[in-house]
Order: sequence, then structure tokens, then C-alpha cells
Amino acid sequence: MKKGEIYEGVIEKVDFPNKGIVITDGQKVTVKNGMPGQKVRFMINKKRSGRAEGRLLEVLEKSPLETREPVCSIFPECGGCMYQTMSYENQLKMKECQVRELLDGALNGTDYQWEGIHGSPIEFRYRNKMEFSFGDAYKDGPLTLGLHKKGSTYDILTADDCQLVHEDMTKILTCVHEYFLKRNVSYYKKMQHTGYLRHLLLRRGVTTGEILVHVITTSQEEHDLESLKEELLALPLEGKIVGIMHIINDSLSDVVQSDETRILYGQDFFYETLLGLRFKISTFSFFQPNSLAAEVLYSIVREYIGDTKDKVVFDLYSGTGTIAQLAASVADEVIGVEIVEEAVEAAKQNAALNNLSNCKFIAGDVLKVLDDLTEKPDVIILDPPRDGIHPKALPKILSYGVDHIVYISCKATSLARDLPAFLAAGYKLEKACCVDQFCQTVHVETVVLLSHKKPDGHINVKVEFGEGEGKVPLDNIAKRAETYKPKERVTYKMIKDEGELFKVALCNCEPIFLRFIKERILFRGGISYGDAYVDPSKSMFFGDAVNKAYKMESEIAIHPRIVIDDYIAEAVLENISSVKYKIVAKNPEYISILGAGLVPKMPGTGEGIIEQDIDEKYIYNYLHFPENNIILQDYYLSGESFIKELIDFCFEQIDRNMNYKIIDKYFYLQRFAQNKLENLLMSSDCDLQ
Repeated sequence: MKKGEIYEGVIEKVDFPNKGIVITDGQKVTVKNGMPGQKVRFMINKKRSGRAEGRLLEVLEKSPLETREPVCSIFPECGGCMYQTMSYENQLKMKECQVRELLDGALNGTDYQWEGIHGSPIEFRYRNKMEFSFGDAYKDGPLTLGLHKKGSTYDILTADDCQLVHEDMTKILTCVHEYFLKRNVSYYKKMQHTGYLRHLLLRRGVTTGEILVHVITTSQEEHDLESLKEELLALPLEGKIVGIMHIINDSLSDVVQSDETRILYGQDFFYETLLGLRFKISTFSFFQPNSLAAEVLYSIVREYIGDTKDKVVFDLYSGTGTIAQLAASVADEVIGVEIVEEAVEAAKQNAALNNLSNCKFIAGDVLKVLDDLTEKPDVIILDPPRDGIHPKALPKILSYGVDHIVYISCKATSLARDLPAFLAAGYKLEKACCVDQFCQTVHVETVVLLSHKKPDGHINVKVEFGEGEGKVPLDNIAKRAETYKPKERVTYKMIKDEGELFKVALCNCEPIFLRFIKERILFRGGISYGDAYVDPSKSMFFGDAVNKAYKMESEIAIHPRIVIDDYIAEAVLENISSVKYKIVAKNPEYISILGAGLVPKMPGTGEGIIEQDIDEKYIYNYLHFPENNIILQDYYLSGESFIKELIDFCFEQIDRNMNYKIIDKYFYLQRFAQNKLENLLMSSDCDLQ
């Protein structure tokens, strides 16, 4: 099986999220965007370390589960509703099995109470928020407004009969599309960074019917939108438009953000009601996209929290404070922490709106805010983003040792990754369930209750030390203690104790490392936790993890370099929508000839490769991910036994099939390379950089 070859096969199962498994020629291949039972034709696009991934080319035969006809005109080209031809009952069964398999694997056979999956009260027309993009369905085609074609960054399909949104949203989309189509207004082209129209963002309260309309454009052109406003307000809608905004966005990345917001009509917020509480929601406020299913979710969370009378509750990653306010009615105090300042302000307003005086909301990163909080929680609620809890925040959360933690996850794989840390800290998963807020899609919410394990009782034991029958000799105590000493496990606490960044761990054996070694340069490296983002058009990685790695290495190394593991790069590339920083290319001709690494400054110029603007602070960095442009076998021909031995060792130790923990991998490399390099230094001249 080679990259580029085409195969056929039947999808035997689909792992969360949307990873179809096909067995071909005895090889397991992951093929996304399929359903169990479909016979598919696919091309191998990745083959590495015993893993193969294929790109779906064609569905040759339908799945037996496809028992109904598509409900919109752009299925299956649109990547939004994967499962609309499958009955809702079967969708729920599949999602339930996927989540249970992940939890069972993370718990290693530990028992827990599974409470099933809860479906959405409505299957269609449930979304209260939708982002549509302007573009064309094919190169130089007419203007479209809708959703991305499956697997495409550029092609847009007009979604004028999308069944995920209320008919009011469809009428608004059609009106906006026809308005600009008639006037031949340009759309923003991502590669050329030219054009005017970018996105249409719609928000609608399911219980109130209040609607916000946002037209997002660049500042490259000027158009009078007064007549568009009049046409929108004249539409026969079930609900009511309460605000129309023109948002200016000149960001190079394809994200909806505001450089400037102009209110064309009304207000920039609307109201929604959940479980008897009223919430004020603005343009960028986080709110569950399915309001009715959110009521189901929050009812379960409230049940899992239990009695909070006279207790302090921490709601971490609190968003607009929905869960916090549900718990506040009977709690002594609720403290919400959220990184999005706008959401925090909305949470404060919502608490006042609902006459809740025992809620406190703090704007900031959970990782940092917990260091400054003096209050101690009795209960913790976690509702992190899709990537889960920050690895450095997790030990801080666990250190409180609260009796109960409720974890709400919108990505079950992140939850499964975090669970072992809870178990190692003495928690037991009591019960769990799913709530389907995203009908027809691959996503599902998971809720778990974690309880701190307490001893069942105690036993009094009398032990006598000394010589004689029935007594324990003092010199045997240490030996017996060593015999019964439990095997040490790698935990987040151990990682923290060893230092958040391993300052002397050598790099991760990418080809660049081997080239440095050959040139007699000791390449330092370290592990950095944090967010990583990518601009695929420029093969650039950036973000918190990169910045921290640069900071560490720049304090030690003369020429700091950073290399990213393959699996990290793949994970980042799968979530390209996470790109959120403004990126400006600068002096790209100075990219390092080494093929990979971080170049903070050009000698004597102060010029950086990439200008990253974060809060008006400039950090110059460039990270380029090589495509195996350095062939490892070349080093076998060098005649240097050290190089060959190092390669052999690296391949032996970091083979992903051997399931070594990342901490172990770096310790192995550190010890091996340290010994080898000490011998090397005694026999040759080397520059340590």
C-alpha cells in the first residue's frame, strides 16, 4: 500500500469523530466522511508509522443504514450534515457506541454507570447561530453564499434550503445573496487577499424569535448598505430582526472577527431564555447552538452537580455564565472563569438580569486565574473548548481535591485523553451520558460526574518492632517497604515537578536534528505545552506553544530552533479553523536553508520572518514543517558510527507502535545522547550552541 494508490472497501465502523475504518489487504485505513456499511473508493494520502489514511473519492454503494432521502439540495457535497440519510435513532445509537468505546478505553475496565444518550427535542431547524461564507462554487463562477464544499477550503455552496437553521435564516440568506449578486459585488479571495464580501453571521433566539444579522466585509471597497437594510426589514419572518450590523474584518485568516462594527439598525444583542433564566447574547458571545437541547444538557448538569447549598462552585470555561447561573440559585457562591472578555461581560449582565448576586465572573485564562484565586471550591464544573483542558491547568484543578467534578465535553476524544489524570488523582467516574446537540452531524456532547474516592473505613493494626517471634526486625522494614512500593506512574504532577519545560531534553529526532549533529552542533530542545495554530498557505505554525518554546530556547541557545512532531502537525492541520492570530509575512526569502526551525531575527537586521501581533507586542518567529526533504538513509553513508547509532536508537525508542509516553521518550533521548556526546567531546572539537 503506497501513497497515491486507489482502493475500494467497506466501512466497517466509524470511530469518533467521523473516522471510518476500512480493512484493505490486511491493512487498517482511516477514511473520513463516510457511514458504516458504505462501500467506498478512496485514495491513500498518508502512510506513516504503520498508519494509513485515505481520502474518500466516491461512495460506490449506500449503507444499509441509509433509509431516507436527503432533505436539502447540496447533500452530500456539503460537509455540514453527514448523517441526514440515516434515521435519527441510528444516529443516536452510533454516537452512543463511539463515546462509550472511548470512555471504556480510557477507564481501563473501571466500572461506571452509563445513562445512555439524550436526543435533541427537535431534529431539524435547531441551530440558533450560523456562519455562512461568500465565494463561488467553482473557479470564476457566480457569487455564492452558504457553506463550504466537503473537503474544500475555497468552494462555497449556496445553502438556500439548509435544514439545520430556521426558515427565517434561510429567507435572510436568500435576500442578502440576491442583493449582492444583482450588484456584482466582489467576494474576498483568500489567496490573493482581495475582495469585499466575507461572511454572513446570523443569530436567532429559539424561544424569543429575536434575530441579529451581521454582514462581514473587508475595508477594500465601499458600498451603501442602506437599501439592503430596508429589504431585510421588509422580509415576512416568523421572528423579528432586532439588529443589523456591518462588521469590517481585514484579518488574513478566515475567521469571523471584528476590526470595526457599524450598527445599521437596532441593537447588537438579543435575548434567549433557558430553564426560566434570561440571557443577553451579543455578536461573539458563546452560547450553545441548540437552545432546546441545551436545556436537556443543563438539566443533566444540574442533576450531576447535586446539592450545592452553602457551597462554593467553580465554573471553569464558563462562557456567558449559563451553567454558573443555574447553580447559583442554591449555592453560596459561584465563580466563573472565561478567557473571552466579551463573554464575561455578558455573563455579568445576565446575572444582573436574573437578579443573582452570588455570581462572580473573571476574565482570563483558567491556567493563570487559578493561581490568583483565594477561594476554595467545593464543586467544580468544567466545560472546556474542543481541545480539552490545558495540560498545565489540569494539575491545578486536581489539587483542590473537591468531592465532585462535572466535566462537559464537546469532543469525547479530549475527555478520554484527560480522564487518566483524574483517575491518577484519586477520582472515580461515577456516571456519564451523552446529549446530542448536533443532529445530522458527527458531533455530540458528553457529560461525566467524577467523585473523589474516600476510604470505606479503617483498621487498627498493632505492629511490634524488634527481635523475636511475631516482631518485625528494624533492618527489614526498608526492604519490605520497597517490595510493596507501587510502580511509579507518569502523571501530570510528575511533569509539573520535573518542570513545565524540559530544559535539557534533546529534540525529537526530526531530520533537522540529525543534520545539526552531523555539523557538530548540539541541538537543544524542549517540550512545550500550549496552543498551536497553522497558516497552511504559508506552512507556518504559531501560537502559545511556539512562543513558549522560543522563549525557553532563546534564553539558552545562541541559535534557537523548534521542530514539531508529525502527529502534532497532523492534529493542528485537522483543525485549521482554530487559526486566530493576525499573521503578516515578512522577508520570506530568509527562510532557513536547514529546512525547519525557528528564526527569531536576522543577524544585524532585527528583521523577523513573521510578525505576530499580540496585544501590540511583536514576537518574531517562523516555524516551517519540512516534508521529509532530508533522507535519513543518507546518514548511513556518512561513515560516522555515532550518526548511525543515534538513528537506530531513535527509531527503536520513538516508534509510535511501542506506546512510549512522551516523557519517557525524551528521558531516553537525553540519557543516550548525553553519554554519546560526552565521548564525542573528548575526541573532537564541537561547538555547543
